[in-house]
Amino acid sequence: MMSAAILGPEGPRLEADERAFFAEAQPWGFILFARNVEDPAQLRRLTGDLRAAVGRDAPILVDQEGGRVQRLRAPHWREWRPPLDFVRAAGPEDAPRAMWLRGRLIADELAAVGIDVNCTPCADLARPETHPFLHNRCYGGTPETVAELSHSLAEGQAAGGVLSVMKHLPGHGRATLDSHHHLPRIDATEADLEGDFATFRALADLPMAMTAHIVLEALSDRPATHDPAMIALIRERIGFAGLLMTDDLSMEALGGDVSARAGQAIAAGCDLALHCNGKRAEMERVVAAAGPLTGAAAARAEAALAARPAPEPLDPAAAEAELAALLAPRHDG
Repeated sequence: MMSAAILGPEGPRLEADERAFFAEAQPWGFILFARNVEDPAQLRRLTGDLRAAVGRDAPILVDQEGGRVQRLRAPHWREWRPPLDFVRAAGPEDAPRAMWLRGRLIADELAAVGIDVNCTPCADLARPETHPFLHNRCYGGTPETVAELSHSLAEGQAAGGVLSVMKHLPGHGRATLDSHHHLPRIDATEADLEGDFATFRALADLPMAMTAHIVLEALSDRPATHDPAMIALIRERIGFAGLLMTDDLSMEALGGDVSARAGQAIAAGCDLALHCNGKRAEMERVVAAAGPLTGAAAARAEAALAARPAPEPLDPAAAEAELAALLAPRHDG
């Protein structure tokens, strides 16, 4: 039976003992980081070996947002500017098409090495106070803009055979701390938070999403990842019915050890526990605490996998040329 976990392998090659661990643990999927990436041939072998270890076409995820959060880099892959800079370069009229092309070209690169899920779009609203770790990963400052551009990117990725994971529900943009190191506590009123919720409500048709390790003080005193009330808000008020994973449980925003973090997340209503750092002892504890993937969570996981699209034909040179034209500086005479 599959575990309700997504795990990150330790390095660029799957060693025999790690292969045996994954075969027994049966994580639902895998996530890759820069430590796992050397070149296209190596990466194709690794994704093939991971799927062979669990004996099925397991989803393989990555964070290929562009800018600082980009795991596949030059010289083997395109370098992408940060999303907010990219959107501003395209301008409001051309940004939707530019984001579609960005998604399509990123998906082309990912699918070629066996990666079929990208943890984008980052649909948090960019605000003046948004912490720098997140700010230029966002797409804009209004629900309408962010929802439109997030859909454009997700549709471009789907055309290339890659599923999208929107993040970070129910909204991370007001956080002034980096949740990799601290737990952000947001003191906005419930009325103020509605804009954050509205953005994700407009994206509720996407198949997969990721929680935020934040506290919305107007509604809860617990991190959203660990709070049944916040998961209910995501399901009912925002209306997201797809597969919901935690943000990385290795991050220090959450208290306790990884066993407690995973167990509390699943108990709160998250479908999958995401663990990224590749440390074996921690992965073993996450798998044990998360337990098997069953019931409604298993049904949502199956539906997400069924949504994996077949890639459509692409002329990369033509797509690149069109994108370059959209991003070219304007000179008004």
